[in-house]
Amino acid sequence: MARHLNDVPRWIVIAVWIAANIGMFVYAYLEYKQSVSFYYLRLIIGDALPWARASAACLNLNCMLILIPVCRNLISFLRGSLKRCCKKSVRRQLDKHITFHRYIAYMICLHTAIHIGAHVFNVERMFVAHEGISADGDDDDDDNLKGLLSALSNLDDGNPYETYINPVRDSTEDPSLFVVKTVAGTSGIVATLALIIMVSSSTEVIRRSYFELFWFTHHLFVLFFIGICVHGLQGIVRGQTNTDVHDPEVCQDKYDDWGSIAECPTPQFAASSPATWKWVIGPLILYFVERGVRFIRSKQSVYITKVVKHPSNVFELQMKKKGFKMGPGQYIFLHCPKISYLEWHPFTLTSAPDDEYFSVHIRRVGNWTNDLAKACHIDEAEFKEAWKLPSVSVDGPFGTATEDIFSYEVDIFVAAGIGVTPFASVLKHICYTLTGRYKKQTADPDFKLKKVYFFWICPDTNAFEWLHDLLRYYDKQMAETGFTDFLRYFVYLTRGWDKNMAKTIVLHDEDIYDPVTGLYQKTHYGRPNWDQIMPNIAKDHPGTKIGVFFCGPKVLSSTLHKACNQHSSKEGAIFYYNKENF
Repeated sequence: MARHLNDVPRWIVIAVWIAANIGMFVYAYLEYKQSVSFYYLRLIIGDALPWARASAACLNLNCMLILIPVCRNLISFLRGSLKRCCKKSVRRQLDKHITFHRYIAYMICLHTAIHIGAHVFNVERMFVAHEGISADGDDDDDDNLKGLLSALSNLDDGNPYETYINPVRDSTEDPSLFVVKTVAGTSGIVATLALIIMVSSSTEVIRRSYFELFWFTHHLFVLFFIGICVHGLQGIVRGQTNTDVHDPEVCQDKYDDWGSIAECPTPQFAASSPATWKWVIGPLILYFVERGVRFIRSKQSVYITKVVKHPSNVFELQMKKKGFKMGPGQYIFLHCPKISYLEWHPFTLTSAPDDEYFSVHIRRVGNWTNDLAKACHIDEAEFKEAWKLPSVSVDGPFGTATEDIFSYEVDIFVAAGIGVTPFASVLKHICYTLTGRYKKQTADPDFKLKKVYFFWICPDTNAFEWLHDLLRYYDKQMAETGFTDFLRYFVYLTRGWDKNMAKTIVLHDEDIYDPVTGLYQKTHYGRPNWDQIMPNIAKDHPGTKIGVFFCGPKVLSSTLHKACNQHSSKEGAIFYYNKENF
């Protein structure tokens, strides 16, 4: 059982969500499949009706849920509030909010496809019903009844629209033109196109390479929600309202006498009231309150106090903001009006809560980051006064999985490439906390951490020399305060060495400091073997709950996640896997 602790809570959440979708689908399907009110409508368009309505019900459910995981302030509030009442396994599900957001989006795509496919059949059969000829070409009483039902609006001159059931009034009209002329058709097309663009631009390749494209297209959610809210206003789907005096199962064979006999008056129909807005109004209000909070925070003054250029296209911004409070490993959204009035980009904070400033390290990999570097005069040798630096806005900070680092006695930090940034903040905070303990000779009761293993996997150590400085500072401080065994860090260089470097490594193998990084602990070459590392750590800490925190690419995340499950046991140690998501 211990091997599945990382996955069982997530499976439970997903199982409940899928069960809710199945329950909603079955309930709506049976309602439209068996309801007497829709007997005549089913006769015209067949089983495609319950399929269309069941998928629409599931769309309502998922459109209600889709916005909640992206309410960052709400997620941060819940993460902090649940610390008092819920176990870590429950709180950790909040760290997967973006993953759940994607799952819900995929479910919306599935039900959208079902809904559209069913309505394609519905429109075709509505046109065919006017001809009084069935789809298979046979002419019978059912076909005559379909033709009569489709012409009902012309039978009662006093109030012709009360008997209207088939929205197709002109059977000679082009079906495509009919769809475009209806509110349901136009709004459905708009919502579907917005959904396609949002989903297709949300792939990992586009998000990483063209973040601006992802950011702008994702705001089409406004059109999507407008489309689904007005989709049912015209009332295309109509149910019978006088089933108490006109039983369709009895009167369908007496259609020639409708209105002339007491037991079968002319059937009356009314549109189903639109319901989507009732499902989404709550989350929409919550989301716009969230955006209002972000807007207010974005108007608060932020001052860039220092700009530092690091090797390999990395630069650091140190900033100050009145009332800004952060935790280790949290992240912010950064906005520069000089570059764009709409774009906000997420960056992990690399400063510690104890610093007098907050900072981010930014790698120049896209248009926006390059424009920001130019605006901050990164490539200019001359020092620039603060007033010459661009004005920026900050939204956040927002919590992440690293908020739980101190609730474990042993932690394993795993970073790949630029994913090392959240751990820079965490390591600085640990260093400040430990040296503060030493100086004050006091212990923080909330600080349970006793041992940290830090694994840093990178293709080129020169790209992150700023972290080397932090680790050197850590080595020095820990040596002075007697906490030299508290942190063990392992730098893995996956590529970027040549024959000359290899010779240097061999010649200086016996030196105290690593010849490549200058750190006290030596560099490893290649990739870590987790099937060896995890059992060794578990052996050193039997019966311990170990927190594993990762920030990096998806492939390595899957490998590490599996290793945590595989090497967890009640007899040894239990590895709790946590991944940074923002």
